[in-house]
Amino acid sequence: MTEPTADWQASACILCECNCGIVVQVQDRRLARIRGDKQHPASRGYTCNKALRLDHYQNSRNRLTSPMRRRPDGTYEEIDWDTAIAEIAAGLQAIATTHGGDKIMYYGGGGQGNHLGGAYSGAVLKALGSHHRSNALAQEKTGEHWVDAHFYGGHTRGEFEHAEVSVFVGKNPWMSQSFPRARVVLNEISKDPARSMVVIDPVVTDTAKMADFHLRVRPGTDAWCLAALAGVLVQEKLCDEDFLAQHVNGVDAVREVLAEVPVGEYARRCGVDEDLVRAVARRIGTAGSVAVFEDLGVQQSPNSTLCSYLNKMLWILTGNFGKRGAQHLHSSFAPLFRPGGVGRTPVTGAPIIGGLMPSNVVPEEILTDHPDRFRALIVESSNPAHSVADSGAVARAFAELELLVVIDVAMTETARLAHYVLPAASQFEKVEATFFNLEFPHNTFHLRHRLMEPLPGTLPEPEIWARLMRALGVVDDAELTPLRRAAAQGLPAFTEAFLAAVGANPGLGKVLPFVLYETLGPSLPEGLSGAAALWGLAQKAAMTYPEAVRRAGHADGNALFEAILTERSGVTFTVHEYEDDFALIAHPDRRIALEMPEMLADIRALVDTPAGRTDAEFPIVLSAGERRAFTANDIIRDPSWRTRDTDGALRVSVEDAASLGLVDGGRARITTAAGSAEATVEVTAAMLPGHAALPNGYGLDFADADGGAEVPGVAPNALTSSTWRDAYAGTPWHKHVPARIEKVVEKAEAAGRVPAMS
Repeated sequence: MTEPTADWQASACILCECNCGIVVQVQDRRLARIRGDKQHPASRGYTCNKALRLDHYQNSRNRLTSPMRRRPDGTYEEIDWDTAIAEIAAGLQAIATTHGGDKIMYYGGGGQGNHLGGAYSGAVLKALGSHHRSNALAQEKTGEHWVDAHFYGGHTRGEFEHAEVSVFVGKNPWMSQSFPRARVVLNEISKDPARSMVVIDPVVTDTAKMADFHLRVRPGTDAWCLAALAGVLVQEKLCDEDFLAQHVNGVDAVREVLAEVPVGEYARRCGVDEDLVRAVARRIGTAGSVAVFEDLGVQQSPNSTLCSYLNKMLWILTGNFGKRGAQHLHSSFAPLFRPGGVGRTPVTGAPIIGGLMPSNVVPEEILTDHPDRFRALIVESSNPAHSVADSGAVARAFAELELLVVIDVAMTETARLAHYVLPAASQFEKVEATFFNLEFPHNTFHLRHRLMEPLPGTLPEPEIWARLMRALGVVDDAELTPLRRAAAQGLPAFTEAFLAAVGANPGLGKVLPFVLYETLGPSLPEGLSGAAALWGLAQKAAMTYPEAVRRAGHADGNALFEAILTERSGVTFTVHEYEDDFALIAHPDRRIALEMPEMLADIRALVDTPAGRTDAEFPIVLSAGERRAFTANDIIRDPSWRTRDTDGALRVSVEDAASLGLVDGGRARITTAAGSAEATVEVTAAMLPGHAALPNGYGLDFADADGGAEVPGVAPNALTSSTWRDAYAGTPWHKHVPARIEKVVEKAEAAGRVPAMS
């Protein structure tokens, strides 16, 4: 691996939540060469194959270079930035004045690697009176967050690097990464006879092939499997009673329910041998340390919130918290969820968890004559018209909005429905960062410096939001003059002036990111003005975790902020000790609150709950959106980055292929209650009978070199339904869509010129 030099610039991959450090050689605005950054404190030179193809994102022919305004006939015209900002600000203000600012919704806050721009959106939204929002997390993590908030008030992450037993529930980290140096760690586990890997997944994934125990559950039956495992822990007395007595409340109520679990019956329902279930539970219950990771395989399937509750039993009941190789709470540089952000949506009454409404209900919150329906929507660095269930319903809803504004680098499926499209600089043309800071005991933050100037005609998101704020006229510029003068004198003077200004005018604190951008931003080194909002976050981190920040080498918030600005490969911002885990529990007694009556009732109800949701019309479970080697959500639209699986094959089992007459490389039609599409077939033993999968990231249109458009693969959400969602969190069942698959008969075959395949 290559260290940063004058020729190699430090940055990060933006294709998954790990955001591994990379170093890049830039030639003529191209990311000509890419390597792992050995200086990055988390990834330490590691990267997977996807990072090497980032130039397909940076230099896509579909980049936008001018603000676009929709004409009455649906076509678009280029307009200048001043006109776009003035018209958008006037439109938003008119809706806020006429209907109320709460009728303006925000979707986004950043993709996998560009969270910094989203930090500035809050000032504009607060100025307008808007507080309803959603994003990709509301399609994945809100159920788990709801459980976490009840248990201990924070998010946990497993220390897989040192765990004796690592458990992956609906998770394939070999492909989807999600923790530092994932493939290195997986290889270390698989080669160590003293350690074990457990995978719960219906698919024989790359990770499952390495596992010591693969619980190959039937699709959608994870809850029965997890309940059986937890039942064995209680029934065979494998719980850590000392830990439970010292650190956990509500144990008796949970123990009573799990003692009644019919382990053998639940093993039968999920399709796993009872002896294997018991062997796994015993391995977990007797291990010195256990770490657990759940992901979309269960978070986008039936009983997803219940699965989140049950899988945490595996490490809480066995006392695997607050010690090396176990599960940990961790510091945060910026919250991914809004603390205390709970409630109900205005029209459908859907749950709001962590400040996020379910993405699936957004169309229903618009397509109505309800007086509280949303009238305007701002979408930033997101593509809900492609990524949210039932794309057709999303498109119909967006067409009814009085104002739809999209901020993005390309003319996405959502942008083509907008009244205004504002072109953002790419992630490598501006200062950027991610708030996926989830590790323990060492937690890192990486401010990525720009590798090149913004493409002409584009602007970084902080500047776009600042221009909207100026146009709204919320802050008197004269109030900012003293802060600008103080910023020019250095951080100590700015800190003193800032505290005095906010004390005299608390309203400035409500639009803090804008204030920092306008005052501290200009005093920062060239190209770093967008990092101004991090000053406030650095102060908060230093106040929230004072000892951990000092252990990481930062005397105070200003010292941490200066380190963030200067360390091109990222910084360690907190260093915790294992006993700190208990201090990070949010409850006043610093104990885990295990009892959740709703979840316990659902565990009891499993005995009478049907495990299958397919029927005679739709007999196959479709996983719509499987992560593969050449998929990266929507961020890379150029299909030429894929050297394999160029059409995004429909994966089917050997048994289903035989019964349906499908062959490798042939074509099949897949139909659901929501829609129908054709796909190339891949026959594989990795799939169980009755289970099929389509990849994520396909079905995006792309302008080819000749000016035409190509749309490789299937857009998976043309086949999903918004009504199939979790009862608690509203998260979609993308991984469990009842479907029918039929062979597509080629014309030559139908005409009898070639023999039919059976």
